[in-house]
Amino acid sequence: MNNIAIISNRIITPDGIKKGFVLIKDGKITDVVSELPEGDFQTEDVGNDVLMPGIVDPHVHINEPGRTEWEGFDTATKAAIAGGITSLVEMPLNASPVTTTVEAFEKKLRSTEGKLHTNCGFWGGIIPGNEKDIEPLIERGVLGFKAFLTHSGIDEFPNATEDDLRKVMPIIAKHGLPLLVHCELENQKSKTKNQKSSTRQYKDYLASRPKNWEDDAIALMIHLCEEFDCRTHIVHLSSADSIEQIIHAKEKGLPLTVETCQHYLYFTAEDIPDGRTEFKCAPPIREKENNEQLWDALKDGTIDFVATDHSPAPPEMKQLESGDLMKAWGGISSIQFALPVLWTAAKKHDCGLTDMARWLCERSAALPQLKTKGRIEKGYDADLVVWDPEEKFTVTENIIHHRHKITPYLGEELSGVVHQTWLAGEKVFDSGKFLKLSKGKILRVKRSN
Repeated sequence: MNNIAIISNRIITPDGIKKGFVLIKDGKITDVVSELPEGDFQTEDVGNDVLMPGIVDPHVHINEPGRTEWEGFDTATKAAIAGGITSLVEMPLNASPVTTTVEAFEKKLRSTEGKLHTNCGFWGGIIPGNEKDIEPLIERGVLGFKAFLTHSGIDEFPNATEDDLRKVMPIIAKHGLPLLVHCELENQKSKTKNQKSSTRQYKDYLASRPKNWEDDAIALMIHLCEEFDCRTHIVHLSSADSIEQIIHAKEKGLPLTVETCQHYLYFTAEDIPDGRTEFKCAPPIREKENNEQLWDALKDGTIDFVATDHSPAPPEMKQLESGDLMKAWGGISSIQFALPVLWTAAKKHDCGLTDMARWLCERSAALPQLKTKGRIEKGYDADLVVWDPEEKFTVTENIIHHRHKITPYLGEELSGVVHQTWLAGEKVFDSGKFLKLSKGKILRVKRSN
């Protein structure tokens, strides 16, 4: 492979923004320099566009095999590279079978053949009774495990109880992998009080999943994290009332990490119209005051990073015609817009370009232990995104690459246009066009025996 030099006035490195050259050979970054050394280089001058590490999104639902009509590897990973996502980790549920056994994992791996346009790793699933499947899944290469503390929406993936977690956490901890947890514990008193069988009103849906469901679940996971010294990750934090207990846990040195999602930072409950089921997710998008507190926690490092929780479904499951927020599938499609959505909101909160690299690349790569991704630095993989933070665009159906053109971002004007995506030193996406497909690799943790 030729020596490649990408020239940019704004390279986001661990030491800040630099003007210079990123040198690449055999898919790896060989150096970041201010002057081009002698030699035969294939050069790519991106001018004033930002050159950033490729985005790592460790929270994506792709649903293949079994529910490919919801989404599939082909459409999801095309949308990913169009949005500058060079690595993602796929969740163990919504596919059928769910990824809770080696047999199911093998079936999923086969379903990716010829369809991976970005790099892709996989989480295994924790359900009641599958503790004997954990080590075989680890040996096969899953990057960690996901559990729900409330009904997942998929009957094949029932929620784990505290007793279930006590069985699996010592095993996961022994191997140094993370346990990712959907933190909602249903409170029967509040459920009886607030649950309606049908509603178009967003305030009713919001009331049906109160903050204390999250707060109680996070308190449980902090306790178990400390007891078993197991890497524990809180997915899609939406309740700001849990920030204080997360701070205390981190101050104690517990191996606890936390993510939130773009939609909790971009939207507020007060602005969501009734009957707009494309906004439905669980936990729900909360009020402005709450979401401003999430921003503060993200900026001070209490929240580690931002992930999309891309969770698509067919139009009929989203109840678009009825607008029934109780019956609609809960999930937001957003994988293509991870960068511009966060950047558009971040600018309003006095955040900068280096924050984007930290929240979307470096810290998110650390969760699945992708040790050569997420930074522009010598020895790292040449997975890169080139984007213009000043350019704006409006989200329209014709530019969406994921399977169903349903997203709450439709019609939103966003800042930050992805111009190029590079995988292992190859330009795979440029100016809205896919140059090279099926270049993604399966991501596994390299284990030392």
